[in-house]
Amino acid sequence: MNTPFDLEAPAAYQRWRDAKRASHPTRGQDLVVDVADPRSLSDAERQALLQRCATANMAIYRSPVYGPDKAIPRQLAQQLGLHRLDGNWLADEDGISQIEVATKVGDRTAFIPYTNRPIKWHTDGYYHPQSRHIRAMILHCVRAAAAGGENALMDHEMAYIAVREASPDWVRALMAPDAMTIPERLDEDGVARAEQSGPVFSVDESSGALHMRYTARTRSVQWKDDAPTRAAVAFLEQLLGSDGPHRFRVRLEPGMGLVCNNVLHDRAGFADDPEHPRLLYRARYLDRIRSPGPARAGATAPVSFGKSAFDPFKQGAGSY
Repeated sequence: MNTPFDLEAPAAYQRWRDAKRASHPTRGQDLVVDVADPRSLSDAERQALLQRCATANMAIYRSPVYGPDKAIPRQLAQQLGLHRLDGNWLADEDGISQIEVATKVGDRTAFIPYTNRPIKWHTDGYYHPQSRHIRAMILHCVRAAAAGGENALMDHEMAYIAVREASPDWVRALMAPDAMTIPERLDEDGVARAEQSGPVFSVDESSGALHMRYTARTRSVQWKDDAPTRAAVAFLEQLLGSDGPHRFRVRLEPGMGLVCNNVLHDRAGFADDPEHPRLLYRARYLDRIRSPGPARAGATAPVSFGKSAFDPFKQGAGSY
């Protein structure tokens, strides 16, 4: 069966590309869904989130639930078909990570998510083997930074289209099993994580969906040393570094969150309020967000909190 990602099936790709472009949001605001309580979605709220994820691989929810509660990402995930939580070694015992600036010297201070420094474009788990692909992720904001901390977002399928339109040979290079290698990570006990090679773009065997593993870091990554790979990587860097289409920049405020099929994202540096430091919950899953199904009879529309004085996308994001 031909898939849109088969380079020998241009007609299937063109049909998928045209449908994708026609349905993809053109403004960041189109990703937002107001929900009363992410722990207990109405059918209409759930369908609205699923529909946005089906067209753009991501959605932003906004709720009045501000307090710290790690049940929020876990219960929200279950309603979206996410059950296989990937508990990385820096996560809490429940598998959910508290993303905040580490204040004590230790393992977390060596890793950039636990600092206030900017993080370059990446997909989560790019250093994992295929058996542990991170297919979906939830970020829930408990406390925002005093300044900064915005995330830029890009649907990885739109990045694939941009690369393929520029050169199918670049896609072929990025689908090679040795396109990107993450060197081993050592600690005081020896090899903490083995070297991991793999493609940038791959097709998920169970769902047929496109998966992407990528980092814009220049350290701790080795690219295949051939001309097509070097050109493809340079193109991706230029694409993600520009202000062109399909890139949305959002500042998550308390009660807001991102649900996504592990899209490309970055994080701006930030300054904390010492009394109320930035805190996000991150839950990463081996599942993809389920496809939207038919809404139940009698379902009500998603709740609306009215026009907010705060527009999470108003700072130059989400426009062509």
